[in-house]
Amino acid sequence: MTSAAYIHIPFCHQICHYCDFNKVFMKNQPVEEYLKCLDGEMGMAEPGHYQSIFVGGGTPTALNEKQLAFLTRSIAERLPVLPGVEYTFEANPGELTLEKLRILKEGGVNRLSIGVQSFNDEHLKRIGRMHTKQDVYKTIQDAEKAGFDHVSIDLIYGLPEQTLEDAVDTVEKALALDLPHYSAYSLIIEPKTVFYNLMAKGKLPLPKEESEADMYEAVMNSMEAHGLVQYEISNFARPGFESRHNLTYWNNEEYYGFGAGAHGYVNGERYANFGPLKKYMEPIEEMKWPRMTAQKTTAQEQMEEEMFLGLRKMEGVSISDFEKKYKKSPLHVFSGPVEEMKNRGLLQVKNNFICLTHNGKFLGNEVFQSFLIQ
Repeated sequence: MTSAAYIHIPFCHQICHYCDFNKVFMKNQPVEEYLKCLDGEMGMAEPGHYQSIFVGGGTPTALNEKQLAFLTRSIAERLPVLPGVEYTFEANPGELTLEKLRILKEGGVNRLSIGVQSFNDEHLKRIGRMHTKQDVYKTIQDAEKAGFDHVSIDLIYGLPEQTLEDAVDTVEKALALDLPHYSAYSLIIEPKTVFYNLMAKGKLPLPKEESEADMYEAVMNSMEAHGLVQYEISNFARPGFESRHNLTYWNNEEYYGFGAGAHGYVNGERYANFGPLKKYMEPIEEMKWPRMTAQKTTAQEQMEEEMFLGLRKMEGVSISDFEKKYKKSPLHVFSGPVEEMKNRGLLQVKNNFICLTHNGKFLGNEVFQSFLIQ
């Protein structure tokens, strides 16, 4: 049974220079019609009980109070939640008013994931963010006022013209907030973004690779010093506050993806919804799934995904769980990549788990790719 759902809200007041998610400027968009279609799509899902719901974007908190209230009511009706559910909304500092926070709280939301990215106003401007560090402090204060005690913030390092000192300063300011969960990602330059175009013209002064590696090392050290456990390549939490939703992905478990451009994995089938709003909304009005692609995964693909995703976790991939699931040992199926990565000092096998070494964390993508044999 599928017990996790991702819900996509594609609207933004401002497009960040690094973002390649499916998103549109909010102005003059059919927001109410979109939310009704989203309600219709959720209504087509098999009835089940959800242990993890994640509303992302775009910017879910770009919705006004009335729209937010409609969305939370719709989710409550369409996706019955189990007691103890993890129900997360992504949010932007400065857009999350006390009134919106109260609507989310009343709607059953119990976790916020706030896109902070940096505590340096100059860097925020440079990457196309609208908020300032003061907005971050105000948003965190308001969230506490509204009764949220499970708040996570996202940070990005490796920003244009960012130094190691800048990165450390941002992490220290973030840790001073004493939150239970932090995500810290290195900047990835994706096609069709402002940064990609600037880079193509030689106008994007990014830190060197060694400098970015130093930043990652500093992030890990600071998090550990503050009692946070690194449970995934880019995620750190107090014990018990790990993101259950993200663990759904990394454990290669199934989940629904609702909304324009959303991806899902249900009944052994991976699918992607249409991205353009009109293309997404048309099939739903005829009570049809808005899927652009849908493909059954083969046994080989499932095993590759188990490794590719599971190795992101610091504990790695459980050999016995893999054997239970696929009736084969990962050490046998992937003997080539496992040996090669062990010889390079990037992977280790210990206590029933295949996992990254410390050095492996810095070259994670290389390790993951090596398990995609086809």
